[in-house]
Amino acid sequence: MAESSYRPQYRQIEQNLRERVAALQPGARLPSDAELATEFGVSRMTARNAMQRLAEDGLIAREPGRGSFVAEPSAYRRANRLMTFTQEMLRAGRVPSSRLLTRLIRPSSANEAMNLEIPEGQSVVQLDRLRQADGQPIAKESTVLIGACADAVMAADLVDGSLHETLARAGFVLRRGTGTISASAATTEDARLLATSPGKPLLVERRIIMDGRGRRIEATESRYLADRYGLVVSFDVEAPAARVSDS
Repeated sequence: MAESSYRPQYRQIEQNLRERVAALQPGARLPSDAELATEFGVSRMTARNAMQRLAEDGLIAREPGRGSFVAEPSAYRRANRLMTFTQEMLRAGRVPSSRLLTRLIRPSSANEAMNLEIPEGQSVVQLDRLRQADGQPIAKESTVLIGACADAVMAADLVDGSLHETLARAGFVLRRGTGTISASAATTEDARLLATSPGKPLLVERRIIMDGRGRRIEATESRYLADRYGLVVSFDVEAPAARVSDS
């Protein structure tokens, strides 16, 4: 490749690869660093730099021992609005699905009792699911519900069906909630379920959801792969306080 006088070689390769990625389907395999180095007549380091920029932009996924692939499009949700995972994925043009990992009734822990405003040890429903889009893992979701929901939740189809629709049919209509968002690194268990590597960045959302009377019904922790899911935030800009001059 003839070197441009105004653009580094890896940037030229990067642009070429961006055009290729745009024309390929998610999951398509891409050339290795060595193959790109041969194709463009550059060093492997130069080829690697180009691929790394695409990975940082979320366009490709680099998997140790397997290679580089066109990444699945990320899903986004407005942080100030909660919709079901199924609604989110359908809106994004994806096919949602769930894998049920755990469903049981057990005594609540002290932390769960505090979150749900119930006595410690009172029965709760634990529900753990792997949330997927187009068959690709997106999030590990751990939900704890008050015991009054048990009959409806334990009998429901939560692989193809919606938890919130199940709750609504049982008379638990969810209206509002509070939540926090933080970052974390994938544990070994996260990595196994989400088909990624330990230490990969995760977006962790913890939320408590209430019915119209303010009764706490659900406490959920969702652990999303950061390169497959994001939150869109709208905000107001607060004007700086007027400076009061000394008289």
